[in-house]
Amino acid sequence: MAQHFRIAFLGSGGIARAHAYALDALKYYYDDAPEVERVVVASPTAAHREAFASRYGFRETCAPDDVWARDDLDAVYLLGANLTHTPQFLKAVEHPTIRRMYIEKPIAASKEQLADLEAFASKDHIRFVMMGFQFLQKSPIRKALAHWQSGDFGTPVHFRAEYLHSSYLNPDYRQKHTNRMAALPLDGAAVDLGSHALSLLTAFLGDGLSVRQATATNGQIAGVPAETDLCTIALMEETGSGAVGTMTASRITAGAGDQLKLELHGTLGSILFDTAQPDCYHSFQAGGSWRRHDVYSDYLPASKFTSDYVPSGWLRALVHNHYLFLGGNPEGSFIPGLAHGIQVQR
Repeated sequence: MAQHFRIAFLGSGGIARAHAYALDALKYYYDDAPEVERVVVASPTAAHREAFASRYGFRETCAPDDVWARDDLDAVYLLGANLTHTPQFLKAVEHPTIRRMYIEKPIAASKEQLADLEAFASKDHIRFVMMGFQFLQKSPIRKALAHWQSGDFGTPVHFRAEYLHSSYLNPDYRQKHTNRMAALPLDGAAVDLGSHALSLLTAFLGDGLSVRQATATNGQIAGVPAETDLCTIALMEETGSGAVGTMTASRITAGAGDQLKLELHGTLGSILFDTAQPDCYHSFQAGGSWRRHDVYSDYLPASKFTSDYVPSGWLRALVHNHYLFLGGNPEGSFIPGLAHGIQVQR
């Protein structure tokens, strides 16, 4: 018998729509998908939450603070403004019935919030926490991570991760997203995009990553506040091996739509992934030559819908994230839990 989860969404914006889609899609991909009861959607704006609930099948709506008085929830999705993630998480973990929390990045928006999360993480608890780093579930990334962890590539030497957009070069787009012009650490390219790049680097290289130097720019674009981070470049070190590398997060890279790149170079070989070729990764090993690994949408052991040669995409990885969050088979998956979210935030 399939598991049954009573869920709440805290947030009713664009990313919440993507999560509503992923929940709907679960049953098409996974024979053991749980039953999901959409109990309530919470948002500060009544009109937004009412429209969202009506369109996506939530039974009720309420203000965010009213969620914690309910006794009919098993899981919550924290999908609101960045500043709300930590306070809402800390309320969720005190709730008597909520056992699963899905948190969109970033997990914290200040050093004080991060300290509160670290204090909670140091305690014994029975909550299942999962971060919204869905790129970790892309089929080529899953296979590349297992390949890298095999040891065949030796000790890390240097690395590069980039997540590039061009969206904020468009004046109309900037005008529609003025709320996302807040300064670090509340928002900006490093928070919005760089967190995904850092999540991948942390999964592949471990928790020894540290930032040695970083700089950000607003691109000197007219009308953009001086403190806005539209592009960040960080010089990083993996302290265990001494490997060095860079992380670039940009909202103003002309020619880039939604491009994520990962390069890892070791003493015995290298691994490359680029969403420009979203269904494969490349590897090189000493004494050999470059090899292309075609992976497509292979999410074994759980699902091949519609087939394992169908191209994979952003939403497909998000669906698998939901499957894992709601208790699905974790084989072959890196689960970005609370400790991972905290490390990326650090």
